[in-house]
Amino acid sequence: MAANLSKLKKEIKVCRQTIEEIERKRARSQSALVQAILLQEEPDERDVEWFNKYTGEITACRNHMIELQKKLNSL
Repeated sequence: MAANLSKLKKEIKVCRQTIEEIERKRARSQSALVQAILLQEEPDERDVEWFNKYTGEITACRNHMIELQKKLNSL
């Protein structure tokens, strides 16, 4: 059981680190999108695609982390 606890805690930590890494990547496209909005220009489609891709990855990772946290809390 203790091994299970530490495995879950380690997985949750990895999820948090992964989310932070993806958020840093997403910030590049996010800043380009904000700049386009402020300049009232059409955003570059690649920036939109990257933003959506990274947002999807972050959401999936967060959902996985929530499930891991639920398992940890139930132990």
